[in-house]
Amino acid sequence: MDLNSASTIVLRVLTQATSQDTAVLKPAEEQLKQWETQPGFYSVLLNIFTNHALDINVRWLAVLYFKNGIDRYWRRVAPHALSEEEKSTLRAGLITNFNEPINQIATQIAVLIAKVARLDCPRQWPELIPTLIESVKVQDDLRQHRALLTFYHVTKTLASKRLAADRKLFYDLASGIYNFACSLWNHHTDTFLQQVSSGDEAAVQSSLERTLLSLKVLRKLTVNGFVEPHKNMEVMGFLHGLFERLKQFLDCSRSIGTDNLCRDRLEKTIILFTKVLLDFLDQHPFSFTPLIQRSLEFSVSYVFTEVGDGVTFERFIVQCMNLIKMIVKNYAYKPSKNFEDSSPETLEAHKIKMAFFTYPTLTEICRRLVSHYFLLTEEELTMWEEDPEGFTVEETGGDSWKYSLRPCTEVLFIDIFHEYNQTLTPVLLEMMQTLQGPTNVEDMNALLIKDAVYNAVGLAAYELFDSVDFDQWFKNQLLPELQVIHNRYKPLRRRVIWLIGQWVSVKFKSDLRPMLYEAICNLLQDQDLVVRIETATTLKLTVDDFEFRTDQFLPYLETMFTLLFQLLQQVTECDTKMHVLHVLSCVIERVNIQIRPYVGCLVQYLPLLWKQSEEHNMLRCAILTTLIHLVQGLGADSKNLYPFLLPVIQLSTDVSQPPHVYLLEDGLELWLVTLENSPCITPELLRIFQNMSALLAELSSENLRTCFKIINGYIFLSSTEFLQTYALGLCQSFCELLKEITTEGQVQVLKVVENALKVNPVLGPQMFQPILPCVFRGIIEGERYPVVMSTYLGVMGRVLLQNTSFFSSLLNEMAHKFNQEMDQLLGNMIEMWVDRMDNITQPERRKLSALALLSLLPSDNRVLLDLF
Repeated sequence: MDLNSASTIVLRVLTQATSQDTAVLKPAEEQLKQWETQPGFYSVLLNIFTNHALDINVRWLAVLYFKNGIDRYWRRVAPHALSEEEKSTLRAGLITNFNEPINQIATQIAVLIAKVARLDCPRQWPELIPTLIESVKVQDDLRQHRALLTFYHVTKTLASKRLAADRKLFYDLASGIYNFACSLWNHHTDTFLQQVSSGDEAAVQSSLERTLLSLKVLRKLTVNGFVEPHKNMEVMGFLHGLFERLKQFLDCSRSIGTDNLCRDRLEKTIILFTKVLLDFLDQHPFSFTPLIQRSLEFSVSYVFTEVGDGVTFERFIVQCMNLIKMIVKNYAYKPSKNFEDSSPETLEAHKIKMAFFTYPTLTEICRRLVSHYFLLTEEELTMWEEDPEGFTVEETGGDSWKYSLRPCTEVLFIDIFHEYNQTLTPVLLEMMQTLQGPTNVEDMNALLIKDAVYNAVGLAAYELFDSVDFDQWFKNQLLPELQVIHNRYKPLRRRVIWLIGQWVSVKFKSDLRPMLYEAICNLLQDQDLVVRIETATTLKLTVDDFEFRTDQFLPYLETMFTLLFQLLQQVTECDTKMHVLHVLSCVIERVNIQIRPYVGCLVQYLPLLWKQSEEHNMLRCAILTTLIHLVQGLGADSKNLYPFLLPVIQLSTDVSQPPHVYLLEDGLELWLVTLENSPCITPELLRIFQNMSALLAELSSENLRTCFKIINGYIFLSSTEFLQTYALGLCQSFCELLKEITTEGQVQVLKVVENALKVNPVLGPQMFQPILPCVFRGIIEGERYPVVMSTYLGVMGRVLLQNTSFFSSLLNEMAHKFNQEMDQLLGNMIEMWVDRMDNITQPERRKLSALALLSLLPSDNRVLLDLF
């Protein structure tokens, strides 16, 4: 491409590609796609996006095309790779001027340079880092910021490389520039702190942005740039200095109000300080040992004392709690039972922890967690009233403790209580003692305190096993509390039923279960939706428990099932419906056939729910799970569900339908249990087998097993009708599978074939005839895998024993193929068969082989008689 004329043409097409009109847009995109592999194309793009006079959208698109091109064509081994000359020119052009005025484009250019650096730095691009270091020193604000932004993205990308040689290069880079990065960060930080009181918001924001970027660079260098960072004085100096800096920034937050433009950036910077400490602790626990004391003092003072009043904010509290949690729970800091076997580093860290977590400190942390952080907040109580379902499904699972305050406080409490339970158990028991008897419904604060203490007792259930007589407490304290029906008492009704759910599997006498079922029946009729949903959860935990006895539960089954069904209809959110369905599934699964009299209402409702949940695949998965348990509970009566059930299976297992991605696994499971509980084959049940050939062509091994079980189900239910309709296609699928499947898979396929031969000795061999020569050949040639050989002999034994005429025609066919006499071939086969009898381990298979060989005895064949 001639650069000037090419630039004009490419510019025109890029302009068309930003059009809203598809008639203009599509041809432009096609043209750009063709140019992607043309020499000089990326040089033209560079010219376009560095020309600030052009339209922003056009420049933005040019950057994106350049960035995508790096992934596809920059590596030397890539098809249509860029030439070394062009890459050299592009690298030089990318770092000539850091003066992009538009923030979003500047970020894309920084990412783009980092992508090239990942592939070329430092070997092909040694000048990149020195150029960046020089550029971040300049006095021009814009150039300095853009260079710093690029410096951060390059450092981040190089730090993410994992091969040993790349790690070594990054270590060298880090040790070379660490001192500079520290002084850069200190300079920008000092500038920011001096400017804060000046009132010049633009200048403050500008220096804060530079502080944040330079700290991001330092985070990557500190965490990923050293093998033994504790041996580097600069690194440890920076980390120790973080606490003072953090304090300065937290003090700043007093003067920078929530409505200030800088507030968001300031909070991000404070969080970034804590991320440096958390990442360093995670990656280098022993290097962190000198920081344990300081980290604990800092975090505990800001989170659990008055020091934090007026300066802390939610995300910062979460980070501090995570820091405490990670130190408390860190396995590197836990000595083994025999102290002498522990490393000196572990013992040192353990000693620091023990010295910090004294009785007064632990007591204060425990009390503050319960009486301050566990209290339901004004926002939560408002949400309870305005969006009860949203309140119940608030995120508390997975990694939510890393980001959200309530799960974070609960996880910290559990970990500290587990680690120091001997110290903290008496503290919690004392808090329980002060709350005996009912609480005045007018005293909202007392109700919330009780709710918080009960929360703690539920979370610490396993630790309190020996210290709480839960059965007595249940009868004397908790049951009466569940009977207080005042509206203001609902937080406690919800908490008490939740608490019982936490203790059911820990310590709960079997004789008390009927009393609990009675209470659950009452609470499922509570006027408050949150209480009803929480009760359903406890019911699931109770029914799902090892000690569950069906006979105790049956008197309450009809009431419970009806109330759960009503709850399922009342709730509107997808997540809540899924949750209630899981409870229903669990109940159906545990009582099995006893459910039959009560499921009529659910059976009528599920088709409607399925229709309504068209956009919600996860809810449909929950419906499939419920149907699986329902079919198992109904047994042969599940045939009445077929008008709804079979279209559901059809859709879930049809790989041409998009929802199959979510529904396939449960759909196959439902198909299987439907067959297992079917009294006979129906035309509709036979018809859905049309989905199978596509499934066999593209399934994972786990789902293939279920498919083989489904095929077996059809063979056992109605072999003649099934084989006449589908055996031809099935045989083709099996032939394809046998070419590329593992030995275990081959065995599974052949077992299905053997079942067909067993159930239908006449039709089976004819239908699977194309597979049998391969089995015959395997026996003659002495298949080396014993399990496969055993299966081959099983298949051939069935043919020989149950369909002698077919065996003769197969032998004849194989004799032609091997160019041998039939008698000779048969002799060779029997010799191999007898030789490999020891491969057959299952008694029924050995018996089959013996009977098959004995069936040849009446023959007057000379070869056979000699062999016998």
